Amino acid sequence: MRYIPHTDHDITAMLAAIGIETVDALFSHIPEELRRRATLQLPLGKGESEVHTRLTSLAQANWVAPESVSFLGAGAYPHFSPVVVDSLLQRSEFATAYTPYQPEVSQGTLQAIFEFQSLVATLLGLDVANASMYDGASATAEAVLMARRIAPQRSTVLIARSVHPQYRQVVRTYLDGVPGVRIVEVPWATDGRLDTAALARLLNDQVSCVVVGYPNVFGVIEDLGSLGTMARQQGALTVTTTTEALALGLLKAPGELGADIAVAEGQSLGLPMSYGGPGVGLFACRDRFLRNMPGRLVGETIDHEGRRGFVLTLATREQHIRREKATSNICTNQGLCALGVTIFLSLMGKQGLRELAQRNVKKSRLACDLLVQHGCAAPLAAPFFNEFVVSLPNARAQWNRLNTQGIVAGVVLEDWYPELKDCLLLCVTELHARAEIERLAAELGRGA
Repeated sequence: MRYIPHTDHDITAMLAAIGIETVDALFSHIPEELRRRATLQLPLGKGESEVHTRLTSLAQANWVAPESVSFLGAGAYPHFSPVVVDSLLQRSEFATAYTPYQPEVSQGTLQAIFEFQSLVATLLGLDVANASMYDGASATAEAVLMARRIAPQRSTVLIARSVHPQYRQVVRTYLDGVPGVRIVEVPWATDGRLDTAALARLLNDQVSCVVVGYPNVFGVIEDLGSLGTMARQQGALTVTTTTEALALGLLKAPGELGADIAVAEGQSLGLPMSYGGPGVGLFACRDRFLRNMPGRLVGETIDHEGRRGFVLTLATREQHIRREKATSNICTNQGLCALGVTIFLSLMGKQGLRELAQRNVKKSRLACDLLVQHGCAAPLAAPFFNEFVVSLPNARAQWNRLNTQGIVAGVVLEDWYPELKDCLLLCVTELHARAEIERLAAELGRGA
């Protein structure tokens, strides 16, 4: 980060330019009481070397490979990314964190977004994709709001309880204050897939959409075709949300199985985990819903001389249209994240992505089989991608024991689902060596 200090002379000159004498005068319009409450008790500044020492100390508190082995997933996934992705991202032409509007100076960025949209539409199997959103969770919430715009007379949103809990919380936050909307959660069946009998009971002509994970938070692959048919028979839209986008390299695209709106978190596609962010939200829908889609869309056109070019085509934000007509307050994801996904998908191609996804399935199946052989149980029988649930006695204690040995044994599911006491959610990707998987199975097996 560049360090650009303001000298007293600089500050005086800036204040003089706007006609005031002190910095405090800048905030004089804020009530005195609020200003006092906002006062921060900060220590005096430290020298650069002291700051470096302190930050190094904090960084050393983190466990990273090879000192630790992590089987965490649940929304952020460790995957290999070719070095060329970062190399291309660092080109100065792309050095912007924002989406340039002006086609006359931004053809490169606009084309990159156009390619991103094309790749996302293909991946999700739908007609049109937007220029990205903040992340998978906010994209899910925007999809629910979009369904509400399409069918405003319908008041109920059905969301599978097996959708990632944090995604469900974001949906609730977005809908808080939207009048006349009711969120109802649909339970899962004993095999980990959505309970279709419960869905049948809850579906009626007041349901605007059914939101399901694909795969869901347990890594389980839903029978999307059947769920979509059930929703369609009641006039409701089917919305899919995917936390592990790499799964879409192997699974049939949600649009091909009847989804009307499909969203995903694209972190797996070339972006580092980075302690949980930033990510990139993928968003696609059927063509007939295009004008209700949030965010921006870049289109291809020709200029007056017949030359190919790219322009912002549909921009349904408040700075482009009347505020009450805006469909979203999201502009676009951080441009570099979407560009990273574009580069990654372009490099991998359809076949490469499929092969990578297959390696994840094979390794996760190997891990699950070894854990069962060592005495753990696999309580959910439905097929999974690269995440799965195991149960064993005193799972939290075993998780803590392994943590002291440098193994992060996934997620203790009881924290999200009290009924899943003694269950762990584990994630295995192409980056896990067989020896690491065998070590996990042996160590957890001791407590099983």
